Amino acid sequence: QVQLVESGGGSVQAGGSLRLSCVASGRSTSCMSWFRQGLGKEREGVAAIGYGDRTIYAESVKGRFTISRDTAKRTLFLQVNSLKPEDTATYYCAANRVAYCVPTLSESFYPYWGRGTQVTSSS
Repeated sequence: QVQLVESGGGSVQAGGSLRLSCVASGRSTSCMSWFRQGLGKEREGVAAIGYGDRTIYAESVKGRFTISRDTAKRTLFLQVNSLKPEDTATYYCAANRVAYCVPTLSESFYPYWGRGTQVTSSS
């Protein structure tokens, strides 16, 4: 139904930046989001974008991460700046097909998931 493929991860020093991408294919999507899961940690919501390009962010990334999308190219982005070692995680793209959806960082809201891209920030 919906396929999501992430890219753009890598290893950077603390304070560095990366731009993550997620390309969607298949049926159309509505709300899209980024989650992350560090080693031995639970998965957590990072940022989401919904109807009218309304966005929300986790408190831990506000002012450092920016979510955006190119609707024509069906691509979701996450610009990650001022990386910290605690940002190290696998980053996942997620999506749903709810019309006029309000973005949320609740996992259960998203039935479609990518396989993830690894981000490592070392001090």
